[in-house]
Amino acid sequence: MRGFQLHEPDTVAGAVELLATHGTRARPLAGGTDLVAGIMRDQVIGKGMPYPTHLVDVGAVPEMVGIRAGPEGAVIGAATTLVDIAESAAVRRWWPVLGEAAREVATSEIRAIGTLGGNLHQRPRCWFFRAKDFDCIKKGGDLCFAVKGDNRYNAILGGHLCFIVHPSDLATTLVALGAQARVASTGGDRSVWFDDYFLGPAQDLLRETVLRPDELLVEVVIPVPAPNTHQAWEKINEKDAATWDFALASVAAVMTIVDGVWQSGRIVLGGVAPIPFRAAVVEDALAGNDVRVALPEAVAEIRKIARPMRDNVYKLELVEYLIERVVIAALERGPVPVPTAEGP
Repeated sequence: MRGFQLHEPDTVAGAVELLATHGTRARPLAGGTDLVAGIMRDQVIGKGMPYPTHLVDVGAVPEMVGIRAGPEGAVIGAATTLVDIAESAAVRRWWPVLGEAAREVATSEIRAIGTLGGNLHQRPRCWFFRAKDFDCIKKGGDLCFAVKGDNRYNAILGGHLCFIVHPSDLATTLVALGAQARVASTGGDRSVWFDDYFLGPAQDLLRETVLRPDELLVEVVIPVPAPNTHQAWEKINEKDAATWDFALASVAAVMTIVDGVWQSGRIVLGGVAPIPFRAAVVEDALAGNDVRVALPEAVAEIRKIARPMRDNVYKLELVEYLIERVVIAALERGPVPVPTAEGP
């Protein structure tokens, strides 16, 4: 690992000032489980991916830590640890899809230091991108080596020149929940829907989010679940549920169901696309229909838009199975309660 300078601001204003000063050579730091122990340790760099020389530690900034939940919704600081999210009584009761995902991230040791913001901003998974010997297109090179190489773990949906997969378990749930990000910079704050937060290769080959170098994710805002909202999340690893593997595929479902009929909802896929992928074709096929009756044909709609490669055709069958499993699980659990002032 190369050297770097560590900065420890105690306010959001101080953090964004440092990011603005040092530009593309600066990175926010919280748990550091991917940035320091992964990207920097392995020197994953390229023409379009400079090595960070300034780390801005935001893990102790009070504005960025903690969970506030009630009848108006939830606000979760970006530096809140995954274990705190997983153990939150309010999250478990009102937004269980988020708590389930937080409980399944990596190992208990990583969950104790890893943060919400860090999980959302992990760099993509692709062993050509993660290996320093390959100057792939994602790092500013000319080729995606996965196209003709070993692509068993790469994207089957939404790929364009580059076929990375988004690794965040929590990102799928925030898109499914219709959450927003509050982002700070020296020019002020702005809010971004998570539908628009992540960037795929077709939008920008070198970036994964809309954040500018001088911007910082401060907190996540989650709306109150509507009446009759059902939620479930699940992922499948290569080995088994007890390992810390990244998801081969994951599904988050948040849906409003009345008398068994789909009123509205979101089904979001992870591990199979460069960004958390909203399965709109499945949602559209379920709209206005009895979910149990329409589900098999609705799930099959994903085949019309999937583009698997030589080694990852299995992911298509995997994600079909998982969508059906998660939707049925959400139905059988029944609706989550609507938050009240009395608390969880």
